[in-house]
Amino acid sequence: MPTYSRHPVGAPPQAPPRESTRRLMLRAHAIFVLFTLFALPFWNHLLGTTGAAGVVILMTLGTLGWWIPLLVVQQKTNPFPWRRLPWTALLYVLWATLSISWSAWPASSALTVAGMLSVTLHALFLVHVLSWRELMRVIASALKWVVGLSLMFELFVSLVIQHPIFPFFVEPPAGKIDPQWYWSRDNLFDGGRIQGILGNANLLAILCLIAVIVFTIRALSSAPRRSWLIAWIVVSAYLMYRAGSATVFMCAAGIVAVLVCVLIMRRTTKPSQRSLAYFVFAGVGSAAALLVFVYRDVVFGLLGRSDNLTGRADIWAAIAERIAERPVIGWGYSSPWVPFDETISAGLVDHGQIVMQAHNMWIDVIYQLGWIGCAILIATMLALIWRSWFFAVDRPRWDLNDARPFTVISIFPVLMVALLLVQGITESAPIMLWGWLFIVMLSFKIKSAPIVGVGTAEQSAALEQGDAPPVRRPLTRR
Repeated sequence: MPTYSRHPVGAPPQAPPRESTRRLMLRAHAIFVLFTLFALPFWNHLLGTTGAAGVVILMTLGTLGWWIPLLVVQQKTNPFPWRRLPWTALLYVLWATLSISWSAWPASSALTVAGMLSVTLHALFLVHVLSWRELMRVIASALKWVVGLSLMFELFVSLVIQHPIFPFFVEPPAGKIDPQWYWSRDNLFDGGRIQGILGNANLLAILCLIAVIVFTIRALSSAPRRSWLIAWIVVSAYLMYRAGSATVFMCAAGIVAVLVCVLIMRRTTKPSQRSLAYFVFAGVGSAAALLVFVYRDVVFGLLGRSDNLTGRADIWAAIAERIAERPVIGWGYSSPWVPFDETISAGLVDHGQIVMQAHNMWIDVIYQLGWIGCAILIATMLALIWRSWFFAVDRPRWDLNDARPFTVISIFPVLMVALLLVQGITESAPIMLWGWLFIVMLSFKIKSAPIVGVGTAEQSAALEQGDAPPVRRPLTRR
């Protein structure tokens, strides 16, 4: 029988590290937080506005219940990095809060500011308690719930109910009903657009696109059960296609372009090569933007949209008139526009429903917070773009060794920034709920943990089975 000698060449085998039940429960809470912020319309359709608000309040109290004891326990091992906070993003939150004092709709401003503070709190919480690999894992898990429940929901409606259904607690309008009112249109087998548990095809499509990105990164990062991840990629891509959102196809094109640029930059070895690459990127990008602008009618036609972006141009024109009245400080924060306060939407109606956003991130910010708020948001996005870009294209380095391999996870922030910027052209989602969550979360995470898996903030988190890199032990004599 083989035995260990007095001078083994390696450490004896050990059982893999086991995570405590408390850590598993913390991760489960993080998944629930992300699922709720991704799929808040689901709770609204299921429980009504009051019920959805109750879910958010309970979730926020639960986060505080988890986080405050952890801050006390980890005061020495993993202290909160106050100096690494995303200060420009927090300045935007502060300006939005101050806008309540001059808001034309103070009650709506106070309500939506409370929601924004909750989202910001959860973003800071997730960054502080999770490592990069854990964060990617919980994002993937939350998106699996969104994608899986959406497919099951559409199957249930088509096979069992067999007709379109309305959200609970919603009284359908009289006369001819616009499809926008339905929770599900029963289109799974007839080729029409599907909406999933979210009741919104555009929102389902963008979340499916994020799911494709996250699942692909997880699969390339040697995560466990890779075959299942490939299956999730296929399902997410199918639902994204069936949702039929023109904005998502624009976002996908932007993401592919940024990914190609990142991969090219990762292959450069000299500063002169990087300078040439930047020059080429600028030229190609400018030419592409010019072609899209000149032939916008053809592009919109290929995407199945009119030249005014399905009524968005009319909304922008109406909001521009109101911006001219208060250009500096705006009319007061409200993201989204509260539907029961019709003064915010200025009577704008789309498909029989009150408009809840300006369908452009920057126009919405100027309308609510003026050019001052827009300048703060520009500073926030520029800081995030700068950090996420070099986080993706620079090799991990903390000493003289400049030949360490790149990590796949480091590509995720820059791809998400590209998605948010492109989506912000026709939607205001980047400044609401999960969009604002990603802005704060990525800004804070890159600052507090600039290298994946390295540093106090990363190593103090529990090791994730299957994702953590193998520990190399030095040879020792006994």
